Amino acid sequence: MCTDFGPISIQLWSTRGPDPLADQLSELAGMGYQDVQPYHDQYDDVSSLQASLDQVGLTSVSGHFSIGMFDGDARPVIKAARMLRMKLVVAPWLDPADRPTDADGWRGLHVRLQRMKSVVEDAGLAFAWHNHDFEFQLLPCGSYGIQYLLGEDIDFAADLAWIWVAGQDPALWLRRYAGRIPVIHVKDVAAPGRNLDQQGFADVGEGILDWGKLWSLANDLNIPLRVAEHDCPVDWRRFARISARTIQYLRTNS
Repeated sequence: MCTDFGPISIQLWSTRGPDPLADQLSELAGMGYQDVQPYHDQYDDVSSLQASLDQVGLTSVSGHFSIGMFDGDARPVIKAARMLRMKLVVAPWLDPADRPTDADGWRGLHVRLQRMKSVVEDAGLAFAWHNHDFEFQLLPCGSYGIQYLLGEDIDFAADLAWIWVAGQDPALWLRRYAGRIPVIHVKDVAAPGRNLDQQGFADVGEGILDWGKLWSLANDLNIPLRVAEHDCPVDWRRFARISARTIQYLRTNS
């Protein structure tokens, strides 16, 4: 069982908006967060980002980098990850037009991820894929894109709420990829018909996912890093505050 949960972390996609990032980081640290997970738009000035993190005592163990950032020269990805002292580089998204529609297409994407993984691992870092719901749509052959995308060698940065949205059981998929999951996103889903202005998501602990059981399962599977996220909160401060409190409770009681 996992007893070292790593830092209390939040994905900065959840806090995007007009507020200066340095101010956001200061507020997040005051709420009890110890770590943040940046995303692709935030690497334009890595030195400034690192200085802001250092100023408020936050780390960045992992980060999201779009697939396109690996096209051609991937050295900026590696440079940013190293400057921010990351351990894990995560690729998180495919535009709808780029999503495969059959097993062969997903196998082709797997080969592309293998090349990305090789670049990242050659730099001494770990690599994983972060899911949404589209990887869990049933293919004509009766299997799922995620199976071909991950293959036998790509690690899984699992977003349990998106798995639920796809109509799948998050616990089943966690068990299926046990030993290959370095991080999960701690995200909640609102009851049907609720929070439609927030893409149907909820603050952690305020939705319908059984996070007590899921957290305990993550412990059993020795998943070290758990990152709070909400794709579209109407109030990111409220989300961050409530979710930090819920995660603290889960760490103590699950």
